[in-house]
Amino acid sequence: MTLAQAKRGQRLLIAAIPNPTIRAQAIRFGIAEGAEVECFEKLPAGPVVVGRGKQEIAIGRRLAENIEVQLAG
Repeated sequence: MTLAQAKRGQRLLIAAIPNPTIRAQAIRFGIAEGAEVECFEKLPAGPVVVGRGKQEIAIGRRLAENIEVQLAG
C-alpha cells in the first residue's frame, strides 16, 4: 500500500521509495526506508500528515502516492 492510502492513526513502516528523486526529497524531511511513522491526519485531496518523534510533516498527495508503506507491527 502507499502512504496516500494510509488511514489516520495507523503506525507505518516506510517499505520503499522507488523513485530516486522522491527518495532524496523524503530524506531531506527525515523520512527514509525503514523509518516508522504515524499517520496523524489525511486531508481529502490534500496532504497526508505524518509524525516521527516530535516532528510532524505534511506530505503532498502526489509524493505520498510514491512512498510504499506497510503496517508496523
